[in-house]
Amino acid sequence: MANRYHCCATCTHFSAEKKQGGGMHYRCIRLGYETKPAYTFHCWEPKEHVKKLMEKRNHSS
Repeated sequence: MANRYHCCATCTHFSAEKKQGGGMHYRCIRLGYETKPAYTFHCWEPKEHVKKLMEKRNHSS
């Protein structure tokens, strides 16, 4: 079963910056790649609040 929280937007390495003239620039700081919030990579390290949500969900299942 896939982890519903596993995506770039929930990773500690994810960076989102506004571009001049509009739009957003998403980047994985660890890998140095341009990315999208919904992409997934094996190096995913969840943010602290995501870890808590995952723990809470596992205990309530």
